[in-house]
Amino acid sequence: MILNHMKSIFAVKDLRKKIIATLLLVLVYKILSVVPVPGVNTAGLEAMISQQKWLSFFSALMGWGLENFSIILMGLSPYINASIIIQLLWVIIPKIGDLQKEGETGQKKINKATRLLALPLAFIQSYGMIFLLNSLVWGTIIDITNMNTVMSAMLVVTAGTIFLMWLGEVMTEYWIGNGISIIITAWVLSWVPWQIMTYISNGNYPLFAWIFIATLAIIYVIIKFTEGNRRIPIIYTRTWREEKSYFPIRINQAGMVPIIFAVSIVTFPSILWQIFNNTTSAKLSSIGDFLIKYFSMTNPSWVFIIIYFLLVLAFSFFYVSVTFNTENVAESIQKRGGYIPWIRPWLETAEYLGKVSNHLNLFGGWFLALIAVLPYLLWKIMGQSVDFIISASWLIIIVSVVLDLVRKVDSEMKMFDYNKYK
Repeated sequence: MILNHMKSIFAVKDLRKKIIATLLLVLVYKILSVVPVPGVNTAGLEAMISQQKWLSFFSALMGWGLENFSIILMGLSPYINASIIIQLLWVIIPKIGDLQKEGETGQKKINKATRLLALPLAFIQSYGMIFLLNSLVWGTIIDITNMNTVMSAMLVVTAGTIFLMWLGEVMTEYWIGNGISIIITAWVLSWVPWQIMTYISNGNYPLFAWIFIATLAIIYVIIKFTEGNRRIPIIYTRTWREEKSYFPIRINQAGMVPIIFAVSIVTFPSILWQIFNNTTSAKLSSIGDFLIKYFSMTNPSWVFIIIYFLLVLAFSFFYVSVTFNTENVAESIQKRGGYIPWIRPWLETAEYLGKVSNHLNLFGGWFLALIAVLPYLLWKIMGQSVDFIISASWLIIIVSVVLDLVRKVDSEMKMFDYNKYK
């Protein structure tokens, strides 16, 4: 059945071209991820990553370009940060929020502002990344005493991020989906073969079977969670009739953003420990020992797990409160002649939507937080590092992207069938 469905998809000429074009662009990204920045000592970096497991997370976050100190070292993280900053600025600068009301024209302006902001962020982040990695690795990655070498490396890494942004936009233009999301998904899936081979090479087949089944179960739960929503009934009054509709509010309104925010905070103590551990100051060394005792990602304490859980939950509420403006939604419903049964328009509607959103976000935030700390809880229970074939946190992104692709492919197939009979 699946093979027949795949044959029917590739039988559509336009759809086939779009899929092949997207796969070729993903291949370009993978080639870039193994091209190192000139003049870099990659051997010392690989040795450090094999010893410090928390660096593997950043390597995944940056498209696995960390091992080779590739030209796309930072991946799309500057663009993601720029997107988050622009969304948070909606509260501070009303004009940015007003652009959302302009439809496609306003969205283009927001995208342009995001790209412009990503450029300086990428340049600044490249400087911090080079100096941080050089201080953590045994030996020298790059000659930081030579500013010409450092500046050239910064320019190459920044250009790599900008090129990756352009690559994502080309993917989006070729339809198959949001290019940025597809690149992020490619980052995550590139880890799967290595993870599987690790279990197979160790000969731990029972554990691999258990993890495989658990991964499938988590994927099923995440699909239900991602698709879950509450439909708020709305009645639109016309000149001679009433039309019934609904406004859906998702359980997972914040997506992956709260986990990204929380990770950036909980990993900071580990970075400080690495810096303090290399100093000669006894006081700084004692602070570093305290940080690594309670905030280590490689040997998590209950303090670390609880703080991580609470941070994800808090950021979930914070992000939704910023991005979901109930007053704007209530105003839009009222302008189109709609109302929620038994709820007065405007302020009471906004208050009602806010209560429903907070109620759903309580479940969504708890679920996100539980998914984030699940590997560490398994570690505590089983006494060893255990994770799914794909990290549960990243599965949220993959499931969202795949579901979106399935919808778009189905839409294209229906359009093709419709055009045949026109």
